[in-house]
Amino acid sequence: MREARIKRQTNETDIDLYLNLDGSGQSKIDTGIGFMDHMLTLLSKHASIDLDVKCVGDTYVDYHHSVEDVGIVFGSALNKALGDRIGITRYGFFILPMDESLVETKVDILTAIDISGRTYLNFDLGKLNPKVGDFDTELVEEFFYAFTRSSNTTLHIKKITGRNTHHIIEACFKSFAKSLKAAISIDEKNLGSLPSTKGLL
Repeated sequence: MREARIKRQTNETDIDLYLNLDGSGQSKIDTGIGFMDHMLTLLSKHASIDLDVKCVGDTYVDYHHSVEDVGIVFGSALNKALGDRIGITRYGFFILPMDESLVETKVDILTAIDISGRTYLNFDLGKLNPKVGDFDTELVEEFFYAFTRSSNTTLHIKKITGRNTHHIIEACFKSFAKSLKAAISIDEKNLGSLPSTKGLL
């Protein structure tokens, strides 16, 4: 089982996260932030990973610390669960369309991930409304930045088209989930091999 549990406590957040890469998309999410719970539930489902997250944070200040720290812990858990990376596919990319009724809003998000051991984030969702409900949309980038740093991955996320901020962010998380699912999948032709000519990831 490729799984990990990470507990992280600071003066700002107290997080307990469990991750199973070979799960079935089951999740139990409680970050204290409704919109973030929704996004992480989507992530779990579409990546087919089991994910339990409990975060108690200083949301009376704002949501920044909780979102960033969940990204850190999620990335750390992924890093731990992948172990030596032997047999993984390593790369994943996905273009995800989301259409509203009557095709009033069309959202296409391109996401590509490389579980490379090298940290890099290229994030471009264009201009978003500042808020979705009470959630600051600039925190989406903070989540993925924290994730890439702690997971040692390269991640590109780019909006191709789209106007509705909620749908753009939702498509972002779903596209990321599908890309991650591909990258962490086991390559049946290379079960005992590391996907790198360097011999190290």
